[in-house]
Amino acid sequence: MGHPTRDIDELLPLPPVTFHIMVALGEGDRHGYAIIQEVAQRTEGALRLSAGTLYRSIQRMLEQGLIAESRTRPAPELDDERRRYYHLTGFGVSVMRAEAKRLADLVRMAQATGLVPRRV
Repeated sequence: MGHPTRDIDELLPLPPVTFHIMVALGEGDRHGYAIIQEVAQRTEGALRLSAGTLYRSIQRMLEQGLIAESRTRPAPELDDERRRYYHLTGFGVSVMRAEAKRLADLVRMAQATGLVPRRV
């Protein structure tokens, strides 16, 4: 079942920031600052999201149905009530899988030319 306003193919290729936010949410719910930290860690500092970039992207991703605000929260002693937590939707997972396949296909094409080694 797709999102009512978008088809998966219309969203591909994903913008790099969107891709990285979705990867960060792939392991579970996170709040904005935790997403920023996760992206910086996964990219070894190559991508450092500003709060403005993150929240503009989150707003767009909410509108596209890729992510949703989580209803569940950590225990109050571990949480700040002002934080908003986000998670991937089923549609978001489908889009992420389609993007991963698209990227893998591109790598296979490059490998077939011999320009890119089989082990990247």
